Amino acid sequence: MIELAAELERSEHELADARELVVVDDAEMAAEATLEVASLEARIADLEVRLKPALLPHDPLDDRNAIIEIRAGTGGDEAALFAADLFRMYTRFIERAGWRRETISHSEGTLGGVKEAVFKVSGDGAFGAMRWESGVHRVQRVPATETQGRIHTSAATVAVLPEAEEVDVRIEDKDLRIDVFRSSGPGGQSVNTTDSAVRITHIPSGLVVSQQDQKSQLQNKLKAMVVLRARLLDLRVAELEAARSKMRKSQVGTGDRSAKIRTYNYPQSRITDHRIGYTTHDLPGVMDGNIQDIIDELKMADVEERLGG
Repeated sequence: MIELAAELERSEHELADARELVVVDDAEMAAEATLEVASLEARIADLEVRLKPALLPHDPLDDRNAIIEIRAGTGGDEAALFAADLFRMYTRFIERAGWRRETISHSEGTLGGVKEAVFKVSGDGAFGAMRWESGVHRVQRVPATETQGRIHTSAATVAVLPEAEEVDVRIEDKDLRIDVFRSSGPGGQSVNTTDSAVRITHIPSGLVVSQQDQKSQLQNKLKAMVVLRARLLDLRVAELEAARSKMRKSQVGTGDRSAKIRTYNYPQSRITDHRIGYTTHDLPGVMDGNIQDIIDELKMADVEERLGG
């Protein structure tokens, strides 16, 4: 922050000097000064943009790994297909970022759709980037199953949770009810033959986590506990965000899962993020994982709002 501020001050002094040279009688010198003024103004604008986030305290959660949950919402098979599209979009983004994705649970729908996908993203700043994706994502398009060519509206929900460490959330054994049951669905010889699936209920909060993707009961329990800790930490963060949002104008950083945050309009190749009114017409690029520009806009809007509030 100090380095940016010092560079900004230097650039402002240089700009003042350059503006004085613009009005000199020497035409060649004045022309060079005019170019220098334009260059310095652009540099100052860039420095101001970079300095604003540095003025705010860093959220240590931003450095954490992320637990991401995608669920098909209203819209039947089309909602499951859209959930699969979101899963692919995030997978491509994660690959480009050089992060690692680890599947926790994956439930397929019909026609290649996804009913639910839960996965962990490991990498520097994973939660800090992905946290802006929490909420309801809405799609408007003609489904593959539609014979009349009518546009349907479907939705999928995305929850992004910071991975919790044991020191973040204290979970007492007496607060847990653990049930085991037989797995169902595809998955090999262990399915439907052993009670390897696990359902954990956190009694004080009412949170329930089920896990059946792993072959052993112990593996399923460990995976379920990872998700449970993340959800409990997320509850605490959400309470703090809700208290903070009462003093703010928008819902950019509140993590409100029930809020419709983005619409993907296929006929017009348009994506609109409703929290900040940001629109892009590069729908194919975004669905291929190019979401960094949207994330950057959301981050900056949050910074502007926090500085203004």
